[in-house]
Amino acid sequence: MQNAPGDARPASAVVRYRERLAPSLWLFLAAALGGPMITLVFVPAGSVIALAIGVVATIAIIALMIAGSPRVEVDRRVLRAGRAWIDASWLGAPEIRTGEDARQARGPALPARGWHLIRGGIDGVVIVPNTDPADPAPSWTISTRTPDRLAAAIEAARASAATDAASV
Repeated sequence: MQNAPGDARPASAVVRYRERLAPSLWLFLAAALGGPMITLVFVPAGSVIALAIGVVATIAIIALMIAGSPRVEVDRRVLRAGRAWIDASWLGAPEIRTGEDARQARGPALPARGWHLIRGGIDGVVIVPNTDPADPAPSWTISTRTPDRLAAAIEAARASAATDAASV
């Protein structure tokens, strides 16, 4: 697993897949209830002030939920999951899991040493073996709403990495 906080992507990188793992709608609704609660706290300061603070707080809470959501992205040769990234040449064939298989992959069958980007409320999971012998994480388990598209993008990135390695 390779982490690079200041990772600059080359201009030639072609994004094959991009997804933001935003919270589900019911979590947004629950967060929106924070606004009226905050409004009630500030009513003694004045109803107009309380209402303004409540609206601003609700917008801020929802914006932070969206901005803080991890992203999954596959470009020409790199898989990014949250803050972590790995070159596609080190990836094995991705496995798609949905339904009960995905629940097992996120729970009892989850490898303790693997890299996990799991988001509650998202059913699909893609498990990607990591073939880098120097990396302590044997696999990456990634939640996704479209596991077939993510797996296809990973396969395309693997093929691109293999082609680039063969041409060198």
